[in-house]
Amino acid sequence: MATCPECGGDVTLHDDVEIGEIVDCSTCGAELEVVAVDPVELETAPELEEDWGE
Repeated sequence: MATCPECGGDVTLHDDVEIGEIVDCSTCGAELEVVAVDPVELETAPELEEDWGE
């Protein structure tokens, strides 16, 4: 279990969560990125930007 940095709600994670994995907060719906696993730390996932073929 970890805490959502957006709303402070509890985020339930599976046992084999990995760094870089994207998870959703069930309370506010925010997309979160796992940035550490011991202890688990979450940050708001970066928005995907269009590259328009560049």
